[in-house]
Amino acid sequence: MAAKNLLLLILLLFLTLNLVTAQLRRNFYAGSCPNVEQIVRNAVQQKIQQTFTTIPATLRLYFHDCFVNGCDASVMIASTDNNKAEKDHPDNLSLAGDGFDTVIKAKQALDAVANCRNKVSCADILTIATRDVVNLAGGPRYEVELGRRDGLSSTADSVEGKLPHPTDNVNQLTSLFAKNGLSLNDMITLSGAHTLGFAHCKLVFNRIYNFNNTTHVDPTVNKDYVVALKGSCPRNVDPSVAINMDPTTPRQFDNVYYQNLQQGKGLFTSDQDLFTDRRSKPLVALWASNAKLFNQAFVDSMIKLGRVGVKTGRSGNIRRDCGAFN
Repeated sequence: MAAKNLLLLILLLFLTLNLVTAQLRRNFYAGSCPNVEQIVRNAVQQKIQQTFTTIPATLRLYFHDCFVNGCDASVMIASTDNNKAEKDHPDNLSLAGDGFDTVIKAKQALDAVANCRNKVSCADILTIATRDVVNLAGGPRYEVELGRRDGLSSTADSVEGKLPHPTDNVNQLTSLFAKNGLSLNDMITLSGAHTLGFAHCKLVFNRIYNFNNTTHVDPTVNKDYVVALKGSCPRNVDPSVAINMDPTTPRQFDNVYYQNLQQGKGLFTSDQDLFTDRRSKPLVALWASNAKLFNQAFVDSMIKLGRVGVKTGRSGNIRRDCGAFN
C-alpha cells in the first residue's frame, strides 16, 4: 500500500511538472511586451553599476523565493499589521535589500513602457534578472521560460523548514531539494551559486571557535583558511560583518567554488560536506575540473528550479506593486 501511494505521488509530481513546462514558454510576452528581457537587463546593468551586491543579492533572492511556495515572487511581499510575510521570517532577514530593489527598478522600467505596463509578473522579472546577474558576473547566458503569475499568499510561517541552513549536511540538503523536485546532482550544481556573494561572521563562528567538545576548529577546514577566517572574524567582531563566500574569485561566476572545496575552503559546513561526502564528492571533482560542463549543468538546474511551484492562470495574478497584493 505504501509503495502504491509513493508511486502515485511520483506520478502526480511528474504530471504537475509537465503541465507547468507546457504553460511556461520562452516567448510568452512576444505579443504583449516583446522587449521585456532587454528592458529588464538594462535595469539590472544600471543597478550593478551602483553596487556589485546586486548580483549575489538577486541570485539569493530567487532561491529563497522558489524554495518557499514556488517561484511566485511571494518573498517580495511586505508585511502588514495583519500579516507577517515571508521576507520577515528569520531565515530571510539577511536577504540584501539590493535584490529586492533590482526587481522594483526593473518593474518601474517596464511600467514606463505603455504596452508593458502591468503585463509582466514580478515572478518573471525576478527570473529574468537572476539569469542576467549570473551572466553579467561571467556566467552562462541562457533562455528563460516565462509565464509565471505572482502568488496570492506570503506568510512567515510558510518559510519554516523550507530553506537550507549553513550547518546542513548532504542528507539534509538532498531531502530539502527533493521536496522541490530537484535531484542530488541539482543540489550540488546549484550550490555553485556560492561562488558569488558574502555571508556574515556569525554563521562561521561555530566552525572556527566552538566546533564541538573535542576540537574548537572544524577539522575539515583548511588550516590557512582558518587563519584567514579568524582574521576577518575575530571573536569580538560585530557578527554582522560580511565575508566572501568564495575567498578566491568572489566577484566572478565560475567553478572555483568547487576547487575551493577540494582545498578545504568551503565557508559553510553545507559547502564543505559536498566534498567530504562520498555521494557528492565525484561531481564536485568533475565541476572543479570542467567549467564548461558545470556551466551547462547549472543552466539545466536553474531551468528546473524555475519550474518549482509555478502559479499560472487563476492561481495567481500580475501585481501592480511587487511588494503588495493587488
